[in-house]
Amino acid sequence: MSVTFPHPDALQRADSQRAASCLREQGFVRLSAAALAEIAGTPSEALQALGASWRELPADEHLKDGGRYRRRRHGSLVQDTRAGRLETVPHRPHWQPTTYNALHGGMLRHFAPLDDAMAGSPAFLALVARLGEVFAAAAHDTPTEPAFDGRWFIEAHPFRIDTTGGVGRPTPEGAHRDGVNFVAVVLVDRQGVRGGETRVFEAEGPHGVRFTLDDPWSALLLDDPRVIHESTPIQPDGERGWRDTLVLTYRAGGFQDPPAV
Repeated sequence: MSVTFPHPDALQRADSQRAASCLREQGFVRLSAAALAEIAGTPSEALQALGASWRELPADEHLKDGGRYRRRRHGSLVQDTRAGRLETVPHRPHWQPTTYNALHGGMLRHFAPLDDAMAGSPAFLALVARLGEVFAAAAHDTPTEPAFDGRWFIEAHPFRIDTTGGVGRPTPEGAHRDGVNFVAVVLVDRQGVRGGETRVFEAEGPHGVRFTLDDPWSALLLDDPRVIHESTPIQPDGERGWRDTLVLTYRAGGFQDPPAV
């Protein structure tokens, strides 16, 4: 599937079908906070209440660049879009091959699980499920990822990138794909920082767009096989700053796991 790159304005209003149509057309789509809440079928206030879970994220102990700027948790779910089921699965480590993450790939990374307030929140579960329906409507065959059979294997990553030590790097691995079918990047909060520009490029071509996610609970949806993405470093704009995001990845065929030996 080809990719076109119009000006990356966010959809101000959107249902699941419109979001899926835009995603199929251009390989990515931006959603305003109102559009994301509309798709999730959840009041904006309920999504905003999830922000409390970002206040107590444990430090990421796996950063190979020696940084202390990233805090995170991790959770895994399986969604059967045909049966309308979404289930949390037992806590598991996060793994990516070096093909997709040259910096941190090839290693099992154990992160603390999602806190109970987020994992059991109806707003969080509705957001995950409704985005899964958008991605089901946009699914297509790809030579690199398993075919979609109605089930998504989902990983949830709440991140905080802060500037306590100076510069914070949202994507220390650089421009990348995640090795999944679709990715959702939700901006939860942004305080006291400069930078953090998002860049989306064709995976097989020269074209790209750049913009800054700055509206809390707005989102970027990505067709992972068709585009690569990155976010530039953030710097403090004052005494202390941070950038909070929720990254959700949706993969067909199973979770990414180390090769069997």
